Amino acid sequence: MEQAARLPSIVIVGRPNVGKSTLFNRILGVRRAIVGDEPGITRDRIRGQASYRGKRFELVDTGGILPHEDDLIPAEIFKQARVALEAADQVVLLVDGRAELTAADRELARLLRRLGKPVTVAVNKIDVPKRELLAHEFYELGFDTVLPISAEHQLGIDELLEHLTRDFPEVQAEQSEPPTRIKVAIIGRPNVGKSTLLNTLVGEERTIVSPVPGTTRDAVDESLLRDGIEYVFVDTAGIRRKGKTKLMAEKLSVVMARRHIRLADVVLLVLDATEGVVGLDATIGGYAHEGGRAIVIAVNKWDIAPNKDKAAFVAQVRQEMKFLDYAPIAFLAAKTGAGIEQLFGLIRRGWEAASRRIPTAELNRFLASLEVDPNLKIRYMTQVGVRPPTFVVFTGSERGLHFSTERYFINRLRDEFGFAGTPIVVKARRTRSRSRP
Repeated sequence: MEQAARLPSIVIVGRPNVGKSTLFNRILGVRRAIVGDEPGITRDRIRGQASYRGKRFELVDTGGILPHEDDLIPAEIFKQARVALEAADQVVLLVDGRAELTAADRELARLLRRLGKPVTVAVNKIDVPKRELLAHEFYELGFDTVLPISAEHQLGIDELLEHLTRDFPEVQAEQSEPPTRIKVAIIGRPNVGKSTLLNTLVGEERTIVSPVPGTTRDAVDESLLRDGIEYVFVDTAGIRRKGKTKLMAEKLSVVMARRHIRLADVVLLVLDATEGVVGLDATIGGYAHEGGRAIVIAVNKWDIAPNKDKAAFVAQVRQEMKFLDYAPIAFLAAKTGAGIEQLFGLIRRGWEAASRRIPTAELNRFLASLEVDPNLKIRYMTQVGVRPPTFVVFTGSERGLHFSTERYFINRLRDEFGFAGTPIVVKARRTRSRSRP
């Protein structure tokens, strides 16, 4: 499978709570990683693309590293960080300038020296000039370059990026058209196999996978090129009802997951075949539907489902999630890869349907074929938006559209123009004139 062209990579590492996510967000200019005061919030690698003075690069934020922690998740965090570090062109070792050097800082510096990568020590939280002297003690870590910064107040960031990107190539103007880019958010309740699905889709162990529910708390993404289309998969944290999210990280992950739904082009709603459809599945699907995203329902763990009656499972999905009757259903086993290939076609078709525009003349020919209450005095119909396809019906009536009439329009539009896999929005607007504005 063809991978997207590789950019130079800058990896941010450091012990928990030194400000890695804040620096990551500052360089990217967006709130891309979860930021908060609870140590260890970011656990997976989080990637983004940035540029500085015409030089593009990939930025990677790693989980807070405690090198010799034996618990399952911290050990996996360090494993994930090593994957990113081995591919790094530049490494930023972020330390807290308001705190003294710790054993964890020293141990991490020792591990980085063994990797042989270029390392820059960024001393964070140096937000006033008199504190710059505090940065000098961090030369003790054994690296040649130590730079004071304040990620929160954007101090020293230019100097840091100038140093890090000094050997990166400048971007040349591309002659060819960039590939179509489809952003896909993988959503679902905790432990239904979202991270395993992402790993299988991109062919590498990209996110932490463990039997602990809720392992993924931030959102991570991976791009790949397939048949001329760039698919950007985003694995969001398992969404839980707010009343059951005790930790700040889990509450924040709900906010971030819903944000990624809004930013996505297509949503993969993952269900667990061994548990059937539960109420929370419908709630999560409702987030995607309300956000107007094209949706594919992925029924995972089908290989170990107790009852392999697809027709019965489809009937259950349609019954419990009537509002997603337009969403195709794929049965798969993320762990073995069975059924994965079909997802690319379903995602592409959903994106194409959600992006489709119908000319007004064609819509009005279609409108003339409908059987609608004449008291509505419908003048004409036009499409005003995509993703989701949004239509306005101009009428001479004060009543607007009844729900059943709106549903009739949606179903007929879907049948006539092939809007499979995407919600459709129909609005009514009153006009006093028979002539078009």
